[in-house]
Amino acid sequence: MIKRLISLIILIAIIIPTYAACNVWYTATHAKPVKSDVIVVLGAAQFDGRPSDVLEARLLEAKRIYELGFARRIITVGAGQPGDRTTEAASGMRWLMSKGVKKKVIDAVALGTDTLNSTRAYVTDMKVMKDTSAIIVTDQYHCLRAMTMARDLKITTSCAPAKTGPASVKTSSFRYLVRETGAYLAYVTVGRHGINLTDQIKN
Repeated sequence: MIKRLISLIILIAIIIPTYAACNVWYTATHAKPVKSDVIVVLGAAQFDGRPSDVLEARLLEAKRIYELGFARRIITVGAGQPGDRTTEAASGMRWLMSKGVKKKVIDAVALGTDTLNSTRAYVTDMKVMKDTSAIIVTDQYHCLRAMTMARDLKITTSCAPAKTGPASVKTSSFRYLVRETGAYLAYVTVGRHGINLTDQIKN
C-alpha cells in the first residue's frame, strides 16, 4: 500500500509539471492576437530610457498589431528599479512615440515589478476606461501565465508573443521554459488564491 502511494505521488509529480510545460509551450507557439479594446505591453528591463532587447521586441510586436488595427489604444506597463531615472512604462511609451505612434493613444502605467502586480495595475487602468478585453504582448513562454492572471481579473485576453529577440522560443534556452512552467504552477496553486481573496475583500 505504501509503495503504491509513493508510486502515485511520484507519478503525479511527473505528470503535472509535464502537462503544464506542454501547455506553456503550446501557448507560446500557437498564441495569436484577437481584436480587443487595448494592447498591453508588459514591462522588461530598460537602461536609462533605452528599452532592452527583450522590451524592444515586445514594443515592435505591439506597434505591428496596432498598425494592423487590432486595438485602438496601447498600455505600456512597468515600474522602475531602485536608482532608475525612468520606468519601463515610460521607456516603452517614448519608444513607440519615436516610431510614429501618437501619444494620445498610449497610456504609460508606471507600476509593477512582476507579472501579477503589473497585471493588477493595467487592469485597474482598463476598468477606469471601461475596457474589458486586451491583447497582451510579452515573451512567448510568458503568454500563458500572463493571460491566466488577466482572466482571473475578469479581462478577456489573447496574446501577441514577441517572436524576435533574446526571449523568443528560437533563441531562448530550455531553462526559460522550465522557469516559466514553475512560475505558472506556483501561480495556479498558490498565487491565484491570493488574487481571488483580494477580489472578495474589494467586493
